[in-house]
Order: sequence, then C-alpha cells, then structure tokens
Amino acid sequence: MWMEIGTVADIPKLGARVVQSAAGDIAVFRTADDEIFALFDSCPHKGGALSQGIVHGKAVACPMHNWNIDLVSGEVQGPDNGCSRTVPVSVNAEGAIRLQMPDVKATGTNG
Repeated sequence: MWMEIGTVADIPKLGARVVQSAAGDIAVFRTADDEIFALFDSCPHKGGALSQGIVHGKAVACPMHNWNIDLVSGEVQGPDNGCSRTVPVSVNAEGAIRLQMPDVKATGTNG
C-alpha cells in the first residue's frame, strides 16, 4: 500500500523525517540534490536512529558510531558490513512523497 507522507519541502536539505509504520519507524531522507530515499530508522550495527545522522552525498552516517549507510541500497559502506532495509519511494511532479508501506506479518499461534 502506498501512502503519501508530505512533500519534499517538508524535509530539510541533508535532513530526515521519521514516519511511523506498523513495521517500525521509517527515516525519509533528502539529499542536497533534492533526491528522496527511505530506510528503516535503525543502523544494522547497534540500532542507532539513522534519522539523526548526517546526510552526505547519497549516504547517511549513523550518529552512534559513524557507520556510513548507502541511501540507495541500504548497504553499509566498507570497511564495515551490514544492511538497513530500504523502503520504496515515489515523488510526483508537485513534490508529494509517497512510501510503499511495508507489510507486517502476524506472529503467534492459533488455539
């Protein structure tokens, strides 16, 4: 399901906004070139809030230990390794941002 979450202008350049979802918080980033990317708001290293990190180029530096996460793929840039889950994004001509909200799988047993 796609959900509109605001506009490009709502996110500061080189900044982020957090969107809550049933699957967890999603960090939506804006680059200096006004590109928009979304990742789950958790560094694969120690779970730091990526939304509080510094955006540079098409990457974000985790505020806890400075791991650099590629905004396109979610992959940690070397020498470290790991991956943050990406969220599909679309931006229309008017600058409205939509996220493809992740599905949440039910857990538990029937009984």
